[in-house]
Amino acid sequence: MKKKIIVLAAVLLAASAAAWRLTRTREFLYAGTVEATEVDLSARVSSVIGSFDAKEGASVKKGETLLTLSCEDLKLAAEIAKKDYDRAAQLRHNGSIPIEAYDRALYKRDDAALRVDWCRVQAPLDGVVLSTYREAGELVNPGTKLLTLADLREVWAVVYVPQPLLSRLHLGLEVAALVSEAPDRTFVGRISHINDEAEFTPKNVQTRAERTRLVFGVKLVFPNADGALKPGMTVEARLPG
Repeated sequence: MKKKIIVLAAVLLAASAAAWRLTRTREFLYAGTVEATEVDLSARVSSVIGSFDAKEGASVKKGETLLTLSCEDLKLAAEIAKKDYDRAAQLRHNGSIPIEAYDRALYKRDDAALRVDWCRVQAPLDGVVLSTYREAGELVNPGTKLLTLADLREVWAVVYVPQPLLSRLHLGLEVAALVSEAPDRTFVGRISHINDEAEFTPKNVQTRAERTRLVFGVKLVFPNADGALKPGMTVEARLPG
C-alpha cells in the first residue's frame, strides 16, 4: 500500500512539474499593425505634369522615373543659359571678359540644368507606391505633394504587452508572427525596442476592459526583402507568456 502511495505521489509530482513547465513556456499572441518608413515626394518647380507613370501598389526601384513635368519654359531657359555660357567661355578664353562674368554664366547654366533635372521625379529608394495625389495635366507648384513611397525592405509593428510579461522579453529576442493574408507562412523578426513607461492600451483595441489596462509598447522589426508584409496588415506575434 505504501509503495502504491509513493508511486502515485511521484506521478502527481511529475504531472505538476510538467504543468509548471507548460505554463512557463506557453506563448500568447499579440496583435500589431505593420508600418514602414514612408517618403513623400513633392514638386520642386512649377509646371504641368506631363506623364505620371507611378501607380498605387506598384513596386519601384531606386532611380526609376515616377513622373515627369513638362517644364517647357525651364528647358528653354536652360538652352539659352548654355548658349550664353558657351559664348562667355569663348570670350574668357580670348581675355575679353573678366572672370566674374564667366563665373556668372557658368552658375546660370548649371542652375538652369539642375531645374530641368528636377522636372523628372525619381524614386529615392526601392519601395512601393502607397499613394498618388495628382494626375497628368495638372499644374503643380514647388512643395505640392505628388506621391508617397514606402520602404518595405524592413517593416515593423508595435504590440502592447502587460507588465508581468516584460521580464521574459529583451532586445534582440526572436519573434515569430503570422498574418491572415499568408496563413501558411511564419514571419520571423526581433524585438528592437521596449518602452520604458507604461500606457493605457491604445483606443483601437476593441474592448473597454482591455483599454483600461496598463501596458508597454514593444517594437518588433521584420526583414521583408520580398515585400510580403505591407503597411496596414495586422500581424499576430507569438511572445512567451
